[in-house]
Amino acid sequence: MRTLLHPDKKKARLALLGILLVAGALWAFDASRSGAANAPLWTDGQPAVSTASSPWIGVAKEDLPAVVNISTTQVVNNPMAGQQMPEFFRQFFGDMPRTLRQHSLGSGFIIRSDGYIVTNNHVVDNATEIKVKLSDGREFPAKVVGRDPKTDIALVRVNATGLPVLSLGDSNALQIGQPVMAIGNPFGLTGTVTTGIVSAEGRVIGEGPYDNFIQTDASINPGNSGGPLVNQSGQVVGINAAIFSQSGGSVGIGFAIPIEMAKTVLPQLEAQGHVTRGWLGVSIQPVSEEIAKALHLPHAEGALVAQVLPDSPASKAGVQAGDVITSFDGHRIAKASDLPRLVAETKVGSTGTLEMLRNDKPLTLSLQIAEMPGGEQVASSAAPKESLGLTVESLTPALANQLGVPDRTGVVVARVQDGSPAADAGIQPGDVIVQANRQPVKGVADLRRAIDRQKPGEAILFLVHRHDASLFVAVTQPTPEG
Repeated sequence: MRTLLHPDKKKARLALLGILLVAGALWAFDASRSGAANAPLWTDGQPAVSTASSPWIGVAKEDLPAVVNISTTQVVNNPMAGQQMPEFFRQFFGDMPRTLRQHSLGSGFIIRSDGYIVTNNHVVDNATEIKVKLSDGREFPAKVVGRDPKTDIALVRVNATGLPVLSLGDSNALQIGQPVMAIGNPFGLTGTVTTGIVSAEGRVIGEGPYDNFIQTDASINPGNSGGPLVNQSGQVVGINAAIFSQSGGSVGIGFAIPIEMAKTVLPQLEAQGHVTRGWLGVSIQPVSEEIAKALHLPHAEGALVAQVLPDSPASKAGVQAGDVITSFDGHRIAKASDLPRLVAETKVGSTGTLEMLRNDKPLTLSLQIAEMPGGEQVASSAAPKESLGLTVESLTPALANQLGVPDRTGVVVARVQDGSPAADAGIQPGDVIVQANRQPVKGVADLRRAIDRQKPGEAILFLVHRHDASLFVAVTQPTPEG
């Protein structure tokens, strides 16, 4: 039996139900508000990909403690010293100081726990004071153990033990497109890491006779010089050294010295403070397509012998001008610049083997590697002379007569690299440099000393003998970037 409610009672019960529903909603809303007061403003979501999947996080964590900041001080002559200053200014500023103190910053990395640090030569060159700051904030005075301007590598040391170190990898195993990380102190911003890839290998940029740079798009800027370029295992594969830039900042083209080159230099820097290199005594030049056709060569590769120096290992072995060297000690010479590097790394006194083409016929010669004379080129006076882009030879009596040089002193310009500072200044092959910064140049060693004394950005004044006339030419030392 169904019981029906009176209409008035039904209305009353519906009204009560409505009140209960509204009260429940208000209670639920109030409870949610009181709970929200203790809840975060938003809830972080989970990343789509775990950050731990990036190997660079671990590499940065492991390698950063072994990368250091290097600050140097140089005392230089004040170009304004000795000039008269108006009395009004003298009473406030005094006389001009005779010397000025210049400061610069760079990077380096520790390779031995007892304080041995690798950096660029241009970071510490001519420094009167060197300070090294570790990632933990400690600072130490440092001294130069040895340096090599030709490869732009230097070894410095601080008096400390138990330091973190970086392991050296194999730059020969690098491949174009391989990921790399640059670590250093760009613009003084310590502990900075940037990543990129190996853009190219074997770059020759006119920095020295042994150019063989790794090109990378990992951001490298002033202050990164001397810092490591590492692979994904955290091993050093290069030493950051230079950038290509028209603005002074990174445009994605940086250069690093291959660590395999450093491995041949660093032991000598530790043992004797400088590098002893092998020497053949030949002038070489690249084999162009035109030369290859003229010599009936199958490919435009190898090193063409332009001149054999008297009483040199090459001369004693029978090497002749016009020979094309295709291999040295089993290493293929693809381009002329390969030969100086290979010879330089060969132990003095050892026997080397040259494979050549002479008059379309193969020829093999053995010769004893000599020590490179001071200031001479390793295997090629046709390689660029440091960063100026010129190549010189000693002036022999025969050359002096041929060129009309009366006092028979100076050095002969054998080659000028296109686009180099020497080319821009107007120096030409066949010029005889007789003075550098008003000092006589009697040989290659004198010229090298004059160049080494100049600071980056300063001009070197050459007195040049050309076609029975003499003229002064100013060549500006390029400024290293990075």
